[in-house]
Amino acid sequence: MECLDRYFGNVCELDLIFNFHKAYYIFDELFMNGELQETSKKQVLRLIAEQDSLMEEKKKDGQQKGKTGLGGGFGMMR
Repeated sequence: MECLDRYFGNVCELDLIFNFHKAYYIFDELFMNGELQETSKKQVLRLIAEQDSLMEEKKKDGQQKGKTGLGGGFGMMR
């Protein structure tokens, strides 16, 4: 719960409802097959921050491709 509280900043039910995918990712970093995998909260939060930065990079790359017309949408096939 402390990792969720640190990540979301005073976590509440709405954080878990609207960001369930991030909450699941945090739980996946902590537990696997019902066993504790990582005990360091700092390590878990660092890994989550890395994932967030990768997602932001991917969003930026997707937006740049959309602006240049190189991605997104389907063209007519001949």
